[in-house]
Amino acid sequence: MTPSTTTAGQKIEVWGYPGMEVELGTQRSFSDEEFLEFCRRNPDARIERDSTGEIIIMAPAYTETGGMNSGLSGLVWLWARQDGTGRAFESSTGFTLPNRALRSPDTSWVSYEKWNALSDDERTGFAKICPDFVVELRSSSDSLAKVKEKMTEYMENGALLGWLIDPIEKRIYVYRPSAEPEVLNDPETISGEPVLHGFLLELKEIWG
Repeated sequence: MTPSTTTAGQKIEVWGYPGMEVELGTQRSFSDEEFLEFCRRNPDARIERDSTGEIIIMAPAYTETGGMNSGLSGLVWLWARQDGTGRAFESSTGFTLPNRALRSPDTSWVSYEKWNALSDDERTGFAKICPDFVVELRSSSDSLAKVKEKMTEYMENGALLGWLIDPIEKRIYVYRPSAEPEVLNDPETISGEPVLHGFLLELKEIWG
């Protein structure tokens, strides 16, 4: 998804989508409550916030990318339902990471052990937690370097496993804490072990 970053102003038009505007107001920074209200005022936009508080407007996914992401989220949801040890989330879900960034991975999973440790306040709005498992699916409009930065951020904030799936190059980058990403070139399958026990993704179901 194509990001457009700003810090202030009245409105901003999302790059690549003429006529789509986001109401920014006049503030340069937001409290967590104000940011939640800002997102509510702009329900048509996918909005993230980096660790410095800068707002990032994400345009809608391209149609083909959206289809691939829907399939991936569905497979993770089905596995999570059968496994019973955690909750799966899709791309519209926002999480407040420990570094205060607000991120919406394309697919994610949180163990019940981690989820149940949250207080009611920490679950309110954009839950103050980093998922155990995250996936970012690269679109043709995405900068690979920027998506890699997000994956590193997830690992630094508590994720245990991350996949950056690049259907353009048919390549997957596997992220784990305190380790260099493992690069898989056109793999047939990828395992979610040891975080997603028994989950095996067949890539033909994602990029055909």
